[in-house]
Amino acid sequence: MDTIFDLHRGSVPLLISLPHDGSHVPDDIAARLTDSARKVPDTDWHVSRLYAFARDMGASIIVPRHSRYVVDLNRPPDDVSLYPGQNTTGLCPIVQFSGQPVYRPGAEPEPREVEQRVRDYWQPYHQALAAELERLRAAHGRAVLWEGHSIRSVVPFLFEGRLPDINLGTAAGHSCSPRLQASLQQVLDAQQRYSHVLNGRFKGGYITRHYGQPAQGVQAVQLELAQCNYMDEDSFEYQPEKAQALQQLIRQLLACTL
Repeated sequence: MDTIFDLHRGSVPLLISLPHDGSHVPDDIAARLTDSARKVPDTDWHVSRLYAFARDMGASIIVPRHSRYVVDLNRPPDDVSLYPGQNTTGLCPIVQFSGQPVYRPGAEPEPREVEQRVRDYWQPYHQALAAELERLRAAHGRAVLWEGHSIRSVVPFLFEGRLPDINLGTAAGHSCSPRLQASLQQVLDAQQRYSHVLNGRFKGGYITRHYGQPAQGVQAVQLELAQCNYMDEDSFEYQPEKAQALQQLIRQLLACTL
């Protein structure tokens, strides 16, 4: 089995999870994908590079190797929709964000294969994530899980119009304390460069909703970034100057958790 994830263990009560940063697709799966899907366009491109500075803050960081097309680590293992009534993608996606198919006709994974992918890729990531959260909570008496995501700024299949630059999700206030949510909102309100929304289209995926248990000492926040603010959305090229400005704001947000 290939490496499933990389985990950097930090020294402060903050774990950054980047579940859609991976882009690798095993050969046996890649052979069944459409030509467009082989480019794994729905990757959260460069988020591990964007968050690399957080190591110096003492944060733990967990990053998977494999693409969400193998299995989506931010979906529940029973694949119940997180956004009922809205277009979305599943545990083992068969539709791209563009609405185009992921697989060639008749090559979609059967239920048994989906179950195997959950065992091989989903479970190891979540076991490591849960164990690191528990380590941090035991050491510090509390822990914050920060879900780092990004997406194209315009995806008609998923939402109307252009996405705000900064999309914070706290499961409608259930995954973190009112105090932390207010602190994050204050940071965003104090700047004018980036548009922002709290609990808009992206309220938080499975990881935020499942692990965010403030009463048990674990808070969770999801940050979904519009990719146009740090990369070229057509070429997927990272743009360091753009990214640097965005990193300054992310640093301020992460500081709220500490």
